[in-house]
Amino acid sequence: MSPRSSTGVSKRRRKTARAVSRRRTKAEARARAMREREGSAKTSRRKVAQLSRQTNRLLHLEPFSGIAGNMFLAALLDLGLRRRDLEAELAALKIPYTLRVRRVRRGPIAAPYLTVSVPQRGRARGGRRYAEIRRLLERSPLKASIKERALATFAVLGWAEAKVHGVPLSEVHFHEVGAADAVVDICGVAAALDLLGIERVTSAPVALGSGQVETQHGRLPLPAPAALELLRGIPTLPASVAWETVTPTGAALLRTLVDEFVPLPAMTPEAVGYGAGDAREGPMPNVLRAVLGRSGGYARDRVVYLETHLDDFSPEHFDFLMERLFAAGALDVSLQYLQMKKNRPGFLVRVLCRPAQKLDLARILFAESTALGVRVAEYDRLVLARERLRIATPFGTIAVKLVRDPEGRVEASAEYDDCARAARKSGRPLREIVRETERLARLAGATRAAD
Repeated sequence: MSPRSSTGVSKRRRKTARAVSRRRTKAEARARAMREREGSAKTSRRKVAQLSRQTNRLLHLEPFSGIAGNMFLAALLDLGLRRRDLEAELAALKIPYTLRVRRVRRGPIAAPYLTVSVPQRGRARGGRRYAEIRRLLERSPLKASIKERALATFAVLGWAEAKVHGVPLSEVHFHEVGAADAVVDICGVAAALDLLGIERVTSAPVALGSGQVETQHGRLPLPAPAALELLRGIPTLPASVAWETVTPTGAALLRTLVDEFVPLPAMTPEAVGYGAGDAREGPMPNVLRAVLGRSGGYARDRVVYLETHLDDFSPEHFDFLMERLFAAGALDVSLQYLQMKKNRPGFLVRVLCRPAQKLDLARILFAESTALGVRVAEYDRLVLARERLRIATPFGTIAVKLVRDPEGRVEASAEYDDCARAARKSGRPLREIVRETERLARLAGATRAAD
C-alpha cells in the first residue's frame, strides 16, 4: 500500500470516529434533556401532591379550663410551630419585647407556659387607645392576612369595651389588654395560624369561672363584663372554679377566629398541643388543648336563603338590585322566571348569604324591589377547600381560584374578566390565556405548599 493510500485510510477513520463521537454526544444530550424533563415533571407532580396533602387544615380548640391569649399562642407553638418563624413575623411590629417559653406541669399534663416581657420604655403609660393600636397595626409591614385577623380581633375587643363603659369606640382606652404584650399575643396567634396553614378553626364550648377579679376599673364580677359581652352567642359551660378562666383577649380571639362551635369534628388528627395557664387548682388541668388535622376534604358552614316572588317589578332594575345585594355581602343572587297567578309572568329572586347578613339583605330587597314579604330558610352547607391567588403571567396579573376536591386533586379556574382583558390587550386567543394562567396557578399553588 502506498503512503498516500495509507494516509487516506487514516483520515477516513478519524473522520468516522469524529462523526460517531458527535452522534454519541447528541444522543447523550437528548437523553439528558429527557431525564431533566422527566425530573421536572416528577418534581411538579410531587409539589402538587404536597399541596393536596396539606389542604383542609383544621384547628380544633378545647377550652375546658378557659382561654387566654398566651395560652392560645403557647398551644400553637406546642403543635410544632417554630419559634424563630413566629418571631420573624412579629419583627414587623417593631416593638421591643422578649418571648419566654418554659415547660410546666398543670396537673398531670406538661405544657409550655408563655410570657411576653416588655421593657419599661416599651410600655405605653396607662395603656393604649384603640385608635393607637389600630394605627400601629395598619402601618406595620405585617402580611395582609395576619394584619386582617389582628385588626378584627382588636376591633371586637374595642367594641365590647365601648359597650360596657358607654363610650364611643374612638375613646376606648385599653388598660390590661392595651400594653405591647397583648399586641404580641394577638398578632402572634394571627401569625401562627398563617404559618401553620390553618384554613378553619372550630372550638368546643368554653368553660367559665365565677367570683370576682381586681382590675384598673375596680373589682368586677366574673366573667369580666367585656369578656361576657364578647361571648354573646357562643356556647359556654360552668368551669366550677372561682377564678377567671376567660380573659377579654381570649374571648376576642374566639369570637374573631372560630368558624363554628362544635365538639371535636370529623378529622384526621396530625398534632396535639397544650398551652398552660396560671397555676390554679380546679377539677381540670388549667391548659388549653389544640388539635391540628385535616378535615377530609369538606368544610362546613351555615348559610341562609332569602327569596321572594315578584310580578310587578321592572326587569331593567334587576341589575341595580343585584349590585346592591352583592355590595352588602351576598354570596350569590339568582333570578328564575315564573308563571304566577292569573298567568302573570314573574320572577323568583333568591339570595344566598351568611346568617349574620340576612336582616341587612332583607332590607335591601324591601327597599329596592316591590317585595311585600321575604321567606328565610337556613341550611347546612358543605364546601370544598379553595384559595384565591393573583398570578403573574406573560399577559399580565390574573386572578385565579384553586379548588381541592375530597381526593386531593387540585383544579384551577382563571377569572374570566381578567383573562378577557388580557386577550384584548395582547391579541392572543382567550383560551390560550386561560390555559396558560391555570397551568401557572397550579405550579404557584404547589410551590406555596412546598414552602
